[in-house]
Amino acid sequence: MDELVSLYKQIIRGVGEDPERDGLLKTPERAARAMQYIMRGYGQSLDAVVNNAIFESDNEEMIVVKNIELYSLCEHHLLPFIGKCHVAYIPTGKVIGLSKIARIVDMYASRMQIQENLTKQIADTLMQAIRPSGVGVIIEAQHLCMMMRGVEKQNSSMTTSMMLGSFRDDDRTRSEFLRLVRT
Repeated sequence: MDELVSLYKQIIRGVGEDPERDGLLKTPERAARAMQYIMRGYGQSLDAVVNNAIFESDNEEMIVVKNIELYSLCEHHLLPFIGKCHVAYIPTGKVIGLSKIARIVDMYASRMQIQENLTKQIADTLMQAIRPSGVGVIIEAQHLCMMMRGVEKQNSSMTTSMMLGSFRDDDRTRSEFLRLVRT
């Protein structure tokens, strides 16, 4: 923590401010604690996040969790991207606890990241954890690195998807997922 505090003081000086002025006195400590919290995903493991919440099930129909909020930091500029994630899978004997899907999203989003890789990590992890016949993941996000700097496009958003197994191989499965996400 001390190293982060020192680095934040350097950043404040580097942009031309005085870290000793009244309004900034505690900012390095607050910023360090905030960064540790935002990047908590580095200290998490899949086993701890899932916590044995995988259950036997004879359900073979699509399970969809929509609109999972996510917040991450762009690894190129360390600016936030904010959006929502839609996840679906078709079980083959096992289901995962509902909250665990959101926790998996959070674990990977709480790391320096690009949206393309985040989408793939979530899909690959679900395939590995419960071995469904297929997984679909869609992320829609707005990137402050594009909104606050550079081209400054305020209404832009990015959509990424990853379709694995039956979601990639079967047009009907993919279409059902896309239809359910849009309703």
